[in-house]
Amino acid sequence: MNSHNFLSFKLLIFIPLLLLLTSCAAGDAQFTPESLSGFWYGLWHGIISFISMIIHIFNDNVIVYEINNTGGWYDFGFLLGVISIWGGGSHMTCKSAADKKRNKERDEISDKVETKVMRKLKKWAEDEENTDSGEDWEEIGGKVEKKLKRKIREWAEKE
Repeated sequence: MNSHNFLSFKLLIFIPLLLLLTSCAAGDAQFTPESLSGFWYGLWHGIISFISMIIHIFNDNVIVYEINNTGGWYDFGFLLGVISIWGGGSHMTCKSAADKKRNKERDEISDKVETKVMRKLKKWAEDEENTDSGEDWEEIGGKVEKKLKRKIREWAEKE
């Protein structure tokens, strides 16, 4: 299938689909003060709200929100429809791949630094033990290790 035929095929599918989606758009003559749109129409109107908004820009007869509705239930359905398409605010808390990569790299670097510092401290403590200063370097080393880990984590979290 060449690109011209593929484009024609896409248009052949897209135009009827667009007409189908907007056939039950808000502002339809079927909704009157006697025949109100309810929850299910609100849900549908929320789902197609983006398409309705684009069409409304060029055609004032198509509106995004049905005025003749049942009130709370229509509003609830409309809100659920919009959220189902746009995903609500859940994307605001997601970290990007770049952030995850930076965090992973930072964790790896901090682990390497921590390991190297602890090795040096242990060597230092062993050297001091050999001089027989009389202090318990195991205990001091443990305290220093805990404090260093805490300080390194605090330093890493500041960025």
